[in-house]
Amino acid sequence: MAKTGPQQYPGASQAYRYQGVYGGDSMESNVVVWHTTEGTSLPSYGGGAEAPNFTAKPDFATMRLVWYQHFDFDTSSRALVNRAGGVETNTLNVCQVELVGTCDPAAHKKWSAAHLYTPELPDWVIRDLGAFAKWAHDQHGVPLTSGPPFRAYPSSYGATAVRMTGAQWLAFKGHCGHQHVPENDHGDPGAFPIAAVLAAAKGATPPSKEDNSMATTPDAVWKADVIPASAPPYANADYAKNRTWTASYALGSAVLTGRRTEAKVTALAKQLAAQTAAIKTLAGLVGKGVDTAAVVDAVEAAATTAVERTIQDAVIDVNINTPEA
Repeated sequence: MAKTGPQQYPGASQAYRYQGVYGGDSMESNVVVWHTTEGTSLPSYGGGAEAPNFTAKPDFATMRLVWYQHFDFDTSSRALVNRAGGVETNTLNVCQVELVGTCDPAAHKKWSAAHLYTPELPDWVIRDLGAFAKWAHDQHGVPLTSGPPFRAYPSSYGATAVRMTGAQWLAFKGHCGHQHVPENDHGDPGAFPIAAVLAAAKGATPPSKEDNSMATTPDAVWKADVIPASAPPYANADYAKNRTWTASYALGSAVLTGRRTEAKVTALAKQLAAQTAAIKTLAGLVGKGVDTAAVVDAVEAAATTAVERTIQDAVIDVNINTPEA
């Protein structure tokens, strides 16, 4: 079958092409199957024996996906099981994409290295996946639609209600996951945000963390995850995989010098309360002929002024020692 349209995704690295080793079948792909590699690096795919058409690897420093192409868009790849006597899988007009990351909550909890977790993909990943889906639609006619819902892993593994029958698979066009393909048992890519990806492909701007968190209450703003990474709290062990922080963390916790504004304010407030109590006790012991209430008021006013100056100095100290954005 003749292939139509551009076969190489713009910007994709061709350094790991396997088509010269595993020629594959030519076809007109109208399906995109999404996978997760369940790792943090570009897989070897057994030298291409189990490779998809594309692999998308996150670059956390630049907040973009780096694409690697292993086969032409309209050439069959090799990441699906194809059992004898059933329907065709790899060769049934399907382009396959592996996202470097995990859908497994256990792996997500265990891994300390920066990685992608499909139920919590950041906006820049949604953006770049959407760009690929748009290209597949514009250049190859892959519908910007999906089929069965994407189940969270591990309930997506095996013979589930979302796995297509042979007849459903033969009739399907659009976007689905490994968890939906018949003759397979894998559950990736888990709770993949396909609606957001397709919305991005259609030109909609995916809701950002800023948009989702801009509530009007002071407490909500204080806890909103909107502080950018231009001057991040480097002491945070989670820095590599968390590129934004809440105001309460970034301003109240770690900064370059390890100063903690919020902690200082809290400690000073406690110190003021303790000193005030002591002063009141002392003033109460003053002898006759002295206005005890006046003594208490005067000392409290002086202590409050001193503490306010200390707090201002602490904030100025933090600002001076924090790099500009």
